[in-house]
Amino acid sequence: MQANQPRPVRLAEVEQRIEQACLKAGRKRDEVVLLGVSKTRSVDEIRTLYGAGLTRFGENYVAEAIEKLDRLTDLKPQWHFIGPVQSNKTRILAERFDWVQSIDRAKIIRRLGEQRSPEQNALNVLIQVNIDHEDQKSGCDPEQVDRLTEAIAGQPTLCLRGLMAIPSANQAPFSTRQAFARLRALYEHLQGRHCAVDTLSMGMSGDLEDAIAEGSTMVRIGTSLFGPQVD
Repeated sequence: MQANQPRPVRLAEVEQRIEQACLKAGRKRDEVVLLGVSKTRSVDEIRTLYGAGLTRFGENYVAEAIEKLDRLTDLKPQWHFIGPVQSNKTRILAERFDWVQSIDRAKIIRRLGEQRSPEQNALNVLIQVNIDHEDQKSGCDPEQVDRLTEAIAGQPTLCLRGLMAIPSANQAPFSTRQAFARLRALYEHLQGRHCAVDTLSMGMSGDLEDAIAEGSTMVRIGTSLFGPQVD
């Protein structure tokens, strides 16, 4: 795929990859949600993909995200925060986002729950799991998931929807597939205890097929949608 292809063409190609992966896995296409990772991308690029039918976008950096939200008030995309959550930024996330996918500690849960207005719809949250136990990566240990789900259950302004993870980039595809399988097992455990849990966010541009094969319900795609970064 050439870097200068129109982004709607890239969207069609990603949709085709998802459809083929679902077919191979014996799943229906509507079981997998496409989230466009729009960090560092321009407002015009987001508008183009929104106009082509993509309605969910994920941002990693709060200041950058809020500038985009403010400039795109004429559109109604669903905004996901997928980056590490700093405690001094929770109020903005609680007030402005539809989803926060990167919950990894009780302090963040408490602050988001207190700062989300009861007049708003409940803030959808995912617990980020450090599935490969990487020291430099955000996310809780798998053993902490149950404790964090209990903390979320105590916040009526939050709604636990599931789990998110980013497997280690420095491992073979087989090991990545194993990491996805471990996260799926945690997700299925969670589903058995919480009726609202329906989202397993895993898989990016390079591994969405393996993620879908292992049960992902949401893939987070940046480069394959927007093209490589241009300095």
